[in-house]
Amino acid sequence: MRQLTHRGIACAYLTNTTTRTRRQIAEALGAAGIPVAADDVITAGVLTAEYLHGAYPGARCFLVNNGDITEDLPGIDVVLSTEIGPEDCPEAPDVVVLGSAGPQFDHRTLSRVYGWMLDGVPVVAMHRNMTWNTTDGLRIDTGMYLTGMEQACGKTATAIGKPAAEGFLAAADRVGVDPQQMVMIGDDLHNDVLAAQAVGMTGVLVRTGKFRQQTLDRWLAGASATRPHHVIDSVAGLPPLLGC
Repeated sequence: MRQLTHRGIACAYLTNTTTRTRRQIAEALGAAGIPVAADDVITAGVLTAEYLHGAYPGARCFLVNNGDITEDLPGIDVVLSTEIGPEDCPEAPDVVVLGSAGPQFDHRTLSRVYGWMLDGVPVVAMHRNMTWNTTDGLRIDTGMYLTGMEQACGKTATAIGKPAAEGFLAAADRVGVDPQQMVMIGDDLHNDVLAAQAVGMTGVLVRTGKFRQQTLDRWLAGASATRPHHVIDSVAGLPPLLGC
């Protein structure tokens, strides 16, 4: 990444991570030797805040999320699921917002969300990730819970983060180029790479993080499967790929 910066190639960091704020992510990247400004980090939480301000201005939002990211939700009236006791019977919110899965996604809380969905309360998911990569391996994420609730009540939630096009377009706008001039590198075949290619970006799949060879092989076995433009072993392979 330092080589790219040295060559004057602008970078933005698009992530569905909602366990940490954009500032915390930038600090972590900086500690790893990658100097990044917080404004260069575009999280699903930041995109969700922008969406809520436009679609539901002034709404009272019930947030279920693994981590405190209220810093990235300025001006949003947020009630945290963790503030509701087991015997409490909270008033229905205007909107339910789902972030990343974790201990907060317990039976009581999700049953409450499901009941509100049945009653017509809109649900906004920061992302639809099916899995996330942890130190203990892949673990289920919001998408698995959300899909079940949608099927059970016959309603569809609005999802904001990748693979939705808006995040990729926001990244292009951040660095001031057209999507066709951008390269998206990621470890998620569908949410990162193929979704970026769908908006005109060059997609680069990296064999690290949540990448699993069997996932790629299974996808490519399909007769009409869209192939990632490039597959590399790590981000270290990006400079030569870009001619740096």
